[in-house]
Amino acid sequence: MPVPTLQFDFASNFSEGLAVVRAADRFFYINPAGQVVIHVDKQFDGVSPYSEQRALVQVNNFYGYIDRTGAVVIAPQYPSATPFSEGLAAVRTGTKYGYIDLTGELVIEPQFDLAADFSEGLAAVKVADLYGYIDRTGKMLIAPRFADSWNFSQARAAVRLGSQWGYIDPTGSIVVAPQFDGAFNFSETLARIRVGSRWGYINAAGEKIVAPQFDFASDFAESRAAVLVGSQWGYIDDTGAIVIAPQFDFATDFSEGLAAVKVDGRFGYINPTGEMVIAPQFNNAGAFSEGFAWVEIDNQWRYVDRTGRFLGSSH
Repeated sequence: MPVPTLQFDFASNFSEGLAVVRAADRFFYINPAGQVVIHVDKQFDGVSPYSEQRALVQVNNFYGYIDRTGAVVIAPQYPSATPFSEGLAAVRTGTKYGYIDLTGELVIEPQFDLAADFSEGLAAVKVADLYGYIDRTGKMLIAPRFADSWNFSQARAAVRLGSQWGYIDPTGSIVVAPQFDGAFNFSETLARIRVGSRWGYINAAGEKIVAPQFDFASDFAESRAAVLVGSQWGYIDDTGAIVIAPQFDFATDFSEGLAAVKVDGRFGYINPTGEMVIAPQFNNAGAFSEGFAWVEIDNQWRYVDRTGRFLGSSH
């Protein structure tokens, strides 16, 4: 059944064909036609978007999972839990983290002080004060020796030794020596790094493709990266050339051909040439996902398509 107004007290990105919305203190999942597909049980204090056919649910301070019908398949029992990734989810029992599969079976016993999502077959875990990486069987493939770490992306993971960040490959070998004050995941062959207060980008070999020069920088998405120059945001391409001049009060990543930007206190959307295609009119705005983006207007959340048309409207 359609939600009458298609205005909500909260709305999430679409994921796996559904989005979480809240109206009248009740959660629902809607499809891209605006129809309610799942009436979430009133006992749940919170729910998440779907990931690998499972969604997190919260009852009091415990987390479990529901399937695509809204049925509980893993009872709320964990004080901490993450979305599924590569068939596994990190959960905490007592003070330690382990991993469960989609049926709720504990496949990696709780033994870690922290545990991240699996990515490219590996997950960062913390043992005492150091981070290492395990495979999907729980075997420690890269011994804990890092002060901090990120997930693998494009066969590289950012790790911190002392106060400096570098990168390792999936064997644990250091391939980019620790030398950065900040380092992040690779995206579209480049990773953003920070030297002092300046941001730039390196390639997988550690070469500075875009010299640290920006006041802030985001990951590359759809051949564009949002960068901060002084107090204004613009976009660069993967050579570091500015392709959309800094002119926005805030700028987000491109997704499905559009990016939300803030002008004079309102958000609108631009295309990759910088043309404003959905006029600034929203108090807040999200990324496009599966054809729609959530937008917030005066504490009410709605969805727009890539033409700026509201979901549920006739124009």
